[in-house]
Amino acid sequence: MREKQQLSAEFPTVRPRRLRSTPAMRRLVAETRLHPAELILPAFVREGITEPKPITSMPGVVQHTRDTLRRAAVEAAEAGLGGIMLFGVPEVQDAVGSEGTNPDGILQQAIRDVVAEVGDQLIVMSDLCLDEYTDHGHCGVLAADGSVDNDATLERYAEMAVVQADAGVHLVGPSGMMDGQIGVVRRALDEAGHQDTGILAYTAKYASAFFGPFREAVGSSLKGDRKAYQQDPANARESLRELELDVAEGADLVMVKPAMAYLDVLRQIADASPVPVSAYQVSGEYAMVEAAAANGWVDRERMIMETLTSIRRAGAEQILTYWAVEAAGMLR
Repeated sequence: MREKQQLSAEFPTVRPRRLRSTPAMRRLVAETRLHPAELILPAFVREGITEPKPITSMPGVVQHTRDTLRRAAVEAAEAGLGGIMLFGVPEVQDAVGSEGTNPDGILQQAIRDVVAEVGDQLIVMSDLCLDEYTDHGHCGVLAADGSVDNDATLERYAEMAVVQADAGVHLVGPSGMMDGQIGVVRRALDEAGHQDTGILAYTAKYASAFFGPFREAVGSSLKGDRKAYQQDPANARESLRELELDVAEGADLVMVKPAMAYLDVLRQIADASPVPVSAYQVSGEYAMVEAAAANGWVDRERMIMETLTSIRRAGAEQILTYWAVEAAGMLR
């Protein structure tokens, strides 16, 4: 009896579990909240197809026709999403990615379509990179020795930025990790009269294995890897240097890609950035959850929301995710 009385006297009076006791209580004290307006839907549009083509490594995601892309954009707007990021998949690839700067290329057509459909309700963004358009699959123009020529690539990016802005895009997303790309794109846009077109900089983009399914999504011809220009997964500090450079060169928003394996980097970027911070929940992250759920190993909806919450908690103010429309529905 004496031992029991002593235990009662020492029993904790601070009980954090009080704030976990019911769904209503947990909702009241939640520190991190998701909102549909913070979600951005990445979408692929492929030239020369008459019906959507499923991407086998990304169940539920397709390469759209122009018509189905318009419908997907309307669905995204009706779901209350903040934006849509467009990727073009051309029929023809060449050494310099000519279709990337063709005013009538598939991406430019898609931008015009989507802006006409939902431009007042949704921020329309476009990928600004050459990997979808080159026959070697790299993000830039190759030098004679087979390496990516940084400065020659910048010239192509400047041209791409202008044709995308001419098509009406709201934000361009330079994603090739070329040195100086933000400054060159900003100057090209301004000189072409597109001062109001913003830049979402892929500031910390890592040479990641999590990009695997994306290569199927964009029909990439890549042989080898992109380790000579994308960041080393072992490094975090250099992301802060990239942030400093991108902001100085005129980035309006910055991004960390991938998201989940780089939450520590995302937190550091979010703590240091003077501009909004985005994160991209990439194809491999999506595919892993879908595969595990298909095998009955995880609760799919809980896993989706937990991963998105973790990215938001780490500091992302916008999240690119293939679950954007579905997650918005779950948040209602």
